[in-house]
Amino acid sequence: CEVPAYLLTSESTLPKVQAAAKPGGKLDILVVGSLSSVIGVSDHSAAYPSRLQAYLKEKLPGVEVNVALELQVKKTAEEMAPGLEQLVTDKKPNLVIWQTGTVDAMKQADAEDFRNALDEGVAAMQKAGTDVILMNLQYSPRTETMISGSAYLDNMRVVAQQHDVPLFDRFAIMRRWNEAGDFDLFSTVHGTDMAKRVHACLGKALSKFVLDAARIDRPQEN
Repeated sequence: CEVPAYLLTSESTLPKVQAAAKPGGKLDILVVGSLSSVIGVSDHSAAYPSRLQAYLKEKLPGVEVNVALELQVKKTAEEMAPGLEQLVTDKKPNLVIWQTGTVDAMKQADAEDFRNALDEGVAAMQKAGTDVILMNLQYSPRTETMISGSAYLDNMRVVAQQHDVPLFDRFAIMRRWNEAGDFDLFSTVHGTDMAKRVHACLGKALSKFVLDAARIDRPQEN
């Protein structure tokens, strides 16, 4: 499940992650998302947040890495946004990965309301003192004809640019895996084995993305 470099690089940076990920440091990451954070895997240790933690620990020896998951089941971005500042204040993460858009697309939430909620949520989290990564919808060829995600994908890109936060393009990455034949995402019978492999690949790709955006995996820029 290789991912081309352009999908794992970001012009936006994660200064708080970079500062926390020094030897002897402590890096706390909070994933805020819907059930697709764990879907298909009954064992949460196989879900992508746990795999992200494992890969980052491997890449950052001497750093204490903790990845926590805050499930917001069946909530739209508009329903999540008001509580994000308090969540950051309480948990004090160095980085929040906000995974959203799938529920909005399924419920056909108003695209303008979605963008405003993203704008409000990202601004509130930054104000509370954390780095932010936005993660967009998961890709499913079976639902693509029934659910239009383009407005949500576009709005996430716009808000990420406005706030200078990295956007992890889960949709494009999963679509590429499907087209390359790495995974048959069209099959109605996925089984837990494939779900675990998808989560492991997402965790690995996300770890590379975090390290790149924090400028840890590439030469420091002057």
